[in-house]
Amino acid sequence: MRIVVQRVKYARCVIDGECVGETGRGVLALIGINTGDDIKVIDNMLKKMSTLRIFEDAEGKMNLSTADIGGGLLLIPNFTIYADARKGTRPSFAMGAKPDEAKEIFETMVKRAKETLNIKVESGVFQADMKIELLNDGPVTILLDSDKIL
Repeated sequence: MRIVVQRVKYARCVIDGECVGETGRGVLALIGINTGDDIKVIDNMLKKMSTLRIFEDAEGKMNLSTADIGGGLLLIPNFTIYADARKGTRPSFAMGAKPDEAKEIFETMVKRAKETLNIKVESGVFQADMKIELLNDGPVTILLDSDKIL
């Protein structure tokens, strides 16, 4: 699993003109799912995301987590995170999980996040044409890769 974590002032996901998920101050997470990602990967990545100390404390140091600031989490499925652009100019999307597997993993991740994290969690919709609006804060953008974390 690969996750692009962005610290935001706000983020929202719109489908066909309707807002389906949003957060105020918190994290926008673009989720790329790989074959074999399981509940262990999901739980470890959720823990890492929610405890990342990427928000500033009173001294201006990145020392606070999303939970510490009472922030939210917006999870967005994004298969293009596994794009391979090493050859030519057209990315290959052969890496990553197949759509049926990825959808099940993403939906499990959203459910687990809502059940286990002590923060507001919302999400986009798998395989939908989503428009993401955000105000990146910092900007602070961090790539998490379960192959390197677990």
